[in-house]
Amino acid sequence: MKKTKKNILVGVTGGIASYKTCELVRLFVKDGFSVKVMMTESAVKFVSPLVFQNLSGNPVYTQMFQTLNTDNIQHISLSQWADLCVVAPLSANTLSKIANGICDNFLTTVICALNSKTKALFVPAMNENMWKNPIIPGNVKKMITISKYTILNPQTGDLACGVSGEGRMPDPEDIFKQAKLSIK
Repeated sequence: MKKTKKNILVGVTGGIASYKTCELVRLFVKDGFSVKVMMTESAVKFVSPLVFQNLSGNPVYTQMFQTLNTDNIQHISLSQWADLCVVAPLSANTLSKIANGICDNFLTTVICALNSKTKALFVPAMNENMWKNPIIPGNVKKMITISKYTILNPQTGDLACGVSGEGRMPDPEDIFKQAKLSIK
């Protein structure tokens, strides 16, 4: 019996840790997954969509109404295509939008449209003060009550702002291992 190639949808939000997501996409592709990437408007300020297009071998989704030569409703077809959705890094902004059902960009709309069988792995990464702001843990608690959602908590270490604290995005290899566990 031939093994079916699994589809991984990678979401990238605006954060300095988005450079690590390039390695994560490379790991998925190297392991035989089919990968598509969607990016928020803020994410493209950190890493070019062209980088993810070259790494994944697929067009990158950045806007709700962009034309990519398809007859499908993009946010619905992409949400149905995915066997697993991984959002790394997940900014405080997008985490809060997802937790509260706000669908004001392509990424949050796709997350809302995921079917009941498609799991989502969220990898928050932000400054320690943002991570510990009482609103963020409250939103994380909301999200973990949804059985198809998994949160991979940030690590403690050196942060981009020059301090050491909790909020660092885990290494791509750790995210990759968790994703493989999630997709079984």
